[in-house]
Amino acid sequence: MMGTLATALATKKIPTHSDRFCAQVEGDIEDVDGVLRITRIRVDYQLKVPPGKTEQAREVFAEYLKRCPAAMSVCGCIEISDSLEVTELEG
Repeated sequence: MMGTLATALATKKIPTHSDRFCAQVEGDIEDVDGVLRITRIRVDYQLKVPPGKTEQAREVFAEYLKRCPAAMSVCGCIEISDSLEVTELEG
């Protein structure tokens, strides 16, 4: 998911170097009918963007999940939630 978002941000010339882009990921594993299953994944992204790129970053974020092979592979089986915290760098 993070790679798909980084690729989509690159199309808007928003860099995603490791000092500007990271994610905190958590998941829940539950017993479902006697089988341990991953039931939920939460991804909280933090992104530092160049001046004036906040809105573009939010637009990309709003659409990237639909184009993510990993997310689409588990959609319907695992609940995915994500958030984006954007900080604009000083010019």
